[in-house]
Amino acid sequence: MPACLLSRTHLRRLRQVFRSSGWPCQDALEIDLLGAGLIERLPSGEPELRPDTLRLTDAGIEALAGAQGRNRRALSAHEALVQLTARGLAAQGRLAWTGLSLLSPEAPAGGWGPCRPDVFSLRISSLEHALEPTIHEIKVSRADLLGDLRQPGKRGAYFGLAQRVWYVLGESAQGEPIADPAEVPPECGVLLACADTLTIARAAPAREARPIALPTWLALARAQPLETEASSPQHCL
Repeated sequence: MPACLLSRTHLRRLRQVFRSSGWPCQDALEIDLLGAGLIERLPSGEPELRPDTLRLTDAGIEALAGAQGRNRRALSAHEALVQLTARGLAAQGRLAWTGLSLLSPEAPAGGWGPCRPDVFSLRISSLEHALEPTIHEIKVSRADLLGDLRQPGKRGAYFGLAQRVWYVLGESAQGEPIADPAEVPPECGVLLACADTLTIARAAPAREARPIALPTWLALARAQPLETEASSPQHCL
């Protein structure tokens, strides 16, 4: 099994073996990792008192280091696209926030629950019905996107806070969008990122305006919206 094809479950077990005393589980995951040469068994000197233990091989440590590097690069790419999107919205004259933790009245478990949109923005208006609260969900990994799309409750929580919801799709290593816009549910808009440009692939339908809840106003009051920069990236939001 090439290290680059290891599943998250395999990598999680590798981390567990690395952090622990290496007690064997004797399950299918352990067989996979032993067969791939990523872990090895250490015979016990006292088999009647202590079972054999496990430890990572050099190949296992290299696989973990590679996964950690990929995670860091993905996080960096995600944050860069979050900032690109937020700056584009701010340049349009909207108030844009990143890193918010909000409460949605339509949480997946029912009732009010936590919701953490990548970018939340409002139009600047003195009329509450014209504020048009909008959420942009940023995806730079196809696996992350597909996992998100399998959670309709998460999108429902977004719509509990916003009139419009967009998915912003980053590029693959080959320079192609990570997904076809048709894969994203039709109730959401789709933006495609290419270098420093965001292009509309499908406009986000607007839901009926409703008052912004007090918990949202309190969260916005405690946070700082992104400042508009004089030089903003090209955008088409």
